[in-house]
Amino acid sequence: MKNLDWTPKKEMIADLSEWKKRFRVVHEPVVSDDGRKVAAPVQKEDGSWTCCVNGELWENTFERIRSWKFAPDGRLVALVKQEDQWTVAVDDAPWEEWFDYVWNLALSPQGGTIAANVKMGEDYGICVNGKAWERRFLETRDCVVSPDGKRVGTIIKAKPTKERDLAGFAEGVWTIAIDGEPWSKTFVSMQGIYFSPDSTKVATQVRFGITEYTIAVDGQPWEKRFGCVWDPAFRPGNADVAAPASTPKGWMAVVNGTPVWEKGFTQAWHLRFSPDGQRIAAVVAPRFGRWTVAVDGVPWAKTFTEVVLPPVFSPDGRRVAAVVGEPRRKGGYDKLKTEPNVWSIAVDGEAWEGGFDMIWDPVFSPDGKMVVAKAEKEGRFCVVVNGRPGKSQYEGLFGNPIFSPDGSKLLLKCLDGGKYYLKVVPVSEI
Repeated sequence: MKNLDWTPKKEMIADLSEWKKRFRVVHEPVVSDDGRKVAAPVQKEDGSWTCCVNGELWENTFERIRSWKFAPDGRLVALVKQEDQWTVAVDDAPWEEWFDYVWNLALSPQGGTIAANVKMGEDYGICVNGKAWERRFLETRDCVVSPDGKRVGTIIKAKPTKERDLAGFAEGVWTIAIDGEPWSKTFVSMQGIYFSPDSTKVATQVRFGITEYTIAVDGQPWEKRFGCVWDPAFRPGNADVAAPASTPKGWMAVVNGTPVWEKGFTQAWHLRFSPDGQRIAAVVAPRFGRWTVAVDGVPWAKTFTEVVLPPVFSPDGRRVAAVVGEPRRKGGYDKLKTEPNVWSIAVDGEAWEGGFDMIWDPVFSPDGKMVVAKAEKEGRFCVVVNGRPGKSQYEGLFGNPIFSPDGSKLLLKCLDGGKYYLKVVPVSEI
């Protein structure tokens, strides 16, 4: 992404409508981060499957292709099946090892590491860049790659149990394995694997009893227990771990086991740190059925009935935005809801006027002054800038708009007239 050409342009990369004429079936296309490639699995006349990238076919064909995506470094990665065995194919090159099943395809932020859960007979494990862990387990769940791409974690079942062995399960049978090495402690249940920004530490939700939860870091649980907890997050720049937790005062942010907000809420989740680590935002419910965002424990004045999605900080940490949804028809919940939500973006507690059939995560400009988002209304897509829908509408938009380093232009990956275009547009012309 560092070498993008920010010269304003509209470049046709591929005619996707032509693909539909060439092949029996064309699956959903995906686009690379830099927008230079578009790809989709396609079925040939003989019934076999392969991938089409910018109109060019892979040489290899397969019985099935699943979970196709571009890595951040531009390689096309997919799960492929041949002769009832599965593996990962990277730019047309399948891994040498094949497995009974492969799932949870995971990529490092830079794209150099590719990992997935694998099943081998009655055993389960992880395969990283084509090499399976030597150690195998009774079960594996999740596959998460560290930010530096050097570590991979999965939740494993560490002890065998029989069906209906409630006492055995209550003793704790789950733990995390990092690079094939399990933690020494086991828990009744676990949820999520979260690496620190420097990749040196791992946090997760753990449960000891029916209503006894906490956060474990590198296998060591916090001493403090809570009625429930949600996903933990590391503070940028140090080893602090925060999570929403249910306390006697209500739900609030807890850091290293200690509550840091004065006021509790009916619910709190989707906790996020600002880029500098100085502020904490989370989705909260000040009362039942009303949702908003709280920043450092202070909720926005405006609340929403239906949903508030995870908050997004501006690069300087001063502003916060989130996707919000409201029911199309005001009123009670005495009748079955059949109409979809009206979606918008709220910025620092103020929602954009109007609404859309769908809207995606807000994107801040580098200086934090502008907020843009991809939106859909009546089957057409556009870019919304500070609440104003753009002049151009498209059949589709791939991914979120990307700001140029100086914030003056946007990179758009758009579908128009059956053709995929890469566009660089001055924000003033959106």
